Amino acid sequence: MPGRCALFLDRDGVLIEEVPYISSPNQVRLLPGAAEAVARVNRLGVPVVVITNQSGIARGLFTEADLLAVHRRINEMLARLGAHIDRYYYCPHHPHAPRAEYRDTCTCRKPAPGLLHQAARDLGIRLESSFFVGDRLSDIQAATAAGCSAILVRTGQGQRWHHAWPTIPVRLALIAEDLAQAVEYCLPYFVRYQALAQAA
Repeated sequence: MPGRCALFLDRDGVLIEEVPYISSPNQVRLLPGAAEAVARVNRLGVPVVVITNQSGIARGLFTEADLLAVHRRINEMLARLGAHIDRYYYCPHHPHAPRAEYRDTCTCRKPAPGLLHQAARDLGIRLESSFFVGDRLSDIQAATAAGCSAILVRTGQGQRWHHAWPTIPVRLALIAEDLAQAVEYCLPYFVRYQALAQAA
């Protein structure tokens, strides 16, 4: 359905426990309540899309094959709890990477919105009707640049923000304790957006 809404998620610190430069499926741990939250969105038929920076590839700490193995492990763990991710998008670049093939000042590394725009084109998503849940300022900035509503969670790096979000030009809809609370906030909007799209 063209112009449908979506839920975009950062990966580390939002969906899974944050491990610096995670490189092995054995390191994957879902955050409490994350799978159940994703499943709630799945049941509405709303795409759930992961948008993640993975500069560990550019730094030579792991390979793209390692990254895909990690994502397969996440898929397996989610499937056991009746949830799934519709698509993963990742940026392997870094402007100062030791690996020349990944050394790039790109448009896909958050806070740039390139991966969000790519997902919108690929999946027929209306970014203005979508939410991005992240735990870092770069997530919130990417969401704002793409026109999404942003939710900061206090898991992962989001634990740093103990007070109100700093005064910066971002489109921040909510500061949530975790993904479950973020999804609870999004669900009524998704129902409304879907009804409007079907009536158009």
